[in-house]
Amino acid sequence: MATVTAALVKELRERTGAGMLDCKKALETNDGDIEKAIDYLREKGITKAVKKAGRIAAEGLIFDAVTPDHKKAVILEFNSETDFVAKNEEFKEFGRKLVKLALERNAHQLEELNETQIEGDKKVSEALTELIAKIGENMSLRRLAVVVARDGFVQTYSHLGGKLGVIVEMSGEATEANLEKAKNIAMHVAAMDPKYLSEEEVTASDLEHEKEIARKQLEEEGKPANIIEKILIGKMHKFYEENCLVDQVYVRAENKETVKQYAGDIKVLSFERFKVGEGIEKREEDFAAEVAAQIKG
Repeated sequence: MATVTAALVKELRERTGAGMLDCKKALETNDGDIEKAIDYLREKGITKAVKKAGRIAAEGLIFDAVTPDHKKAVILEFNSETDFVAKNEEFKEFGRKLVKLALERNAHQLEELNETQIEGDKKVSEALTELIAKIGENMSLRRLAVVVARDGFVQTYSHLGGKLGVIVEMSGEATEANLEKAKNIAMHVAAMDPKYLSEEEVTASDLEHEKEIARKQLEEEGKPANIIEKILIGKMHKFYEENCLVDQVYVRAENKETVKQYAGDIKVLSFERFKVGEGIEKREEDFAAEVAAQIKG
């Protein structure tokens, strides 16, 4: 059996909101596998929500830019070791230059952006190395998303001073009213973190996974098999409402209208959402265990 450390229990607690003892038991039952432990807690009804991306550990900012005609938009995650550096004006200016460069030079991948000339014969990768040397802290370009409107337009939204960035692609014309509506939908994406655009994007395996967890929850409650199948239909409908952007209740709605209803004559075609440090894990030392080991040694 794998060793269940205090750090692992802490991480599971942060990701699920479950109690310390429940987290410890879940990990012990599942041989230290945190993903299986999450499913175990959900099956027992101890936790209802899981942040699949994991806890946020890296610092930095999300930079965004959009062309004047709103036909193309970019978001870039630019990481630093500390929030102090992320507030540095040189750091922010470099990030702003990069998204502008990505738009102007049609750099759709990080590899392309790194090879793009930024000043004279200097490549972005070289300019970044110089900035690292100057500021004295490691920095990295983590991910880039470029969305080109096919038959409509794009809009961006930046939240929490650049800690979160969103692009939405919409059908229709980029009128002032439609741009405002698109920005509000992007704001909704920032706040509600939808996992899919619509029901069509939910894979069969994802749906089956959710069904299995819900089924085990109902079995734990002692529900009979014939009733469980009927309840599951409603639960899966609720899953779509909670996780699919167009089916979610619009965050500013006063009458429970969905995002699709709020959008009206225009449709959401796609979206991108970046949150700083999403999915990056900082290595945390189990300080008490380390001290104990040194004393024993």
